[in-house]
Amino acid sequence: MAAPGSSSIGFLVCGAGVFGRNHLRVVRAFEAEAASVRLSAIVETDRARAEAAVREWGVPVFASAGECLAARSRGEIAVDAASVCAPTSAHFSVAEALLAAGLDLLIEKPIAATVAEATRLMELAAEHGCILQTGHLERFNPAVTAMEPILNRPMFFEAHRLSIFSPRSLDVDVVLDLMVHDLDIVISMVRSPVRSLHAVGLPILSPKVDIANVRVEFESGCVANFTASRVSTERVRKLRFFQPHQYVSIDYARQDLLVIDVSKAHPVALETGRDKGGAPDLPGLNIEKPKVEQGEPLRLEIESFLECVRTRSKPRVSGEDGRAALALALEINAAIAAHAERAGLAAFVKRGGAAS
Repeated sequence: MAAPGSSSIGFLVCGAGVFGRNHLRVVRAFEAEAASVRLSAIVETDRARAEAAVREWGVPVFASAGECLAARSRGEIAVDAASVCAPTSAHFSVAEALLAAGLDLLIEKPIAATVAEATRLMELAAEHGCILQTGHLERFNPAVTAMEPILNRPMFFEAHRLSIFSPRSLDVDVVLDLMVHDLDIVISMVRSPVRSLHAVGLPILSPKVDIANVRVEFESGCVANFTASRVSTERVRKLRFFQPHQYVSIDYARQDLLVIDVSKAHPVALETGRDKGGAPDLPGLNIEKPKVEQGEPLRLEIESFLECVRTRSKPRVSGEDGRAALALALEINAAIAAHAERAGLAAFVKRGGAAS
């Protein structure tokens, strides 16, 4: 745990796989820019990756969080904060040890494998006075940030997150791998309990559910449709929603925001047929593309985390937020399993591992 206003934050990255390498790149970039952070150590359980990490990053690499913390206790390294980029199944064990040692944490999504684990991590963070941030990086997408000032009681969402198949993150299904990003965004915008949901999903190329479609109704009356696939032939990351007098479209990948507003538009004449001899004045459409300051969401996320570490302020995406997204994702997975049972697909889904 870094003291408020401390000059330099010693940073640990747990996991040097795909996600971990990106965290390492960003932290090292901040270090090069004299951003009061230094890469102190890496934890990587895979021996080949660990040896490669030593050569590439030039810092101590440990086989476990326990070994790293032991070296810290001996004064061999100075570590104040860490990002946990290990597989989801290892999030709890790694984060539990680090929080108990007083480290501030940024945990990649999903925060843990179960709600009970997420709750325990929140308790540990509170007990030891640690910052706990969940890595839902789309919250830091510049298009999302640009949208926030116009948010006004959204009532209908369409979220599509499609990806080409990759062997990474196959320890979890597509709901926890991809859809959880959109679940977090919508939960943060609606701020209403879930009333009901319907879901369907199937394993296609992996042992777990690879494609899923979900319809969620909130107590506020808002309805959200989510589609996520990691077996698509194209990459799509879009969120569209309707609110009073407005249609808003967010393209996460392009960091693009489109707003169609009927409250500001001038009336326009619409032809209704030759025999009408004219057309009534109807509301027109005012199409705007608000300015979006481009930026890398991961860099913005880690920058925000480091600021929380320095100032001891609450993260933009807290442990509570991570637990809420996880809880909904797990409820969706239960609904997918129940649908498979009703549809006579239980044996197929079980063979695929989606109900495990």
